[in-house]
Amino acid sequence: MTDKASMPPEQVVITHAGLADGSLLADIRTRLPPGMVVRSDAEIAASLQQTLAAHDPAADVWVFGYGSLMWNPAFAYAERRVGVIRGWHRRFCLWLEMGRGSPTNPGLMLALDRGGTCRGVAFRIPAREVRSELLIIWRREMFGTAYLARWVNVHTAHASFQAITFVVNRSHARYAGRLSDAEAAIRIASAAGTLGTCASYLQNTLDHLASLGIRDAGLQRIVAEAAKV
Repeated sequence: MTDKASMPPEQVVITHAGLADGSLLADIRTRLPPGMVVRSDAEIAASLQQTLAAHDPAADVWVFGYGSLMWNPAFAYAERRVGVIRGWHRRFCLWLEMGRGSPTNPGLMLALDRGGTCRGVAFRIPAREVRSELLIIWRREMFGTAYLARWVNVHTAHASFQAITFVVNRSHARYAGRLSDAEAAIRIASAAGTLGTCASYLQNTLDHLASLGIRDAGLQRIVAEAAKV
């Protein structure tokens, strides 16, 4: 896929260190578009606590990734497995006005939307590191309010288990609904921001899925449409 965005190259990289010391969030807070609602540090911690309320602190936690968490997890884990979840599918359904888009040229981000299935990667975090590493993930995925944390059942070749993942908040203003593949392709081909281009985000996701032997028909349709732009 050809990256057709004529915007600045990637300037910011999401790293474990930047999330752990708070510098990445501090930087993001200085770049917020007007009207964007984000969680405070206390609200991020409270959200994590709520998700772990019924979790046994002596048990490991799995996290299911389906987009950039697969190719840039930026958190520590002990094991990873390819797996599938049911009842959710991977879709470009979140508008982006920062990161890989701007208020004048919004991009699109992947989220899990209702229905279908999704193949991705489950990461196991050891019990002793659950709080610290999940906080890293929360600062990345739950900084805004467009995602909802959910426990889902992940099915792998050898076992099934529960994992945390992040699904779209359909009531959020950033929810793009069911855009056509052509509409999504136009946005993805042109949008960019401080994290880079939407086109590179799509290509990185496709490349990683391919390395795992996973083909996503929906993403491939967008690539085909983008070639026409």
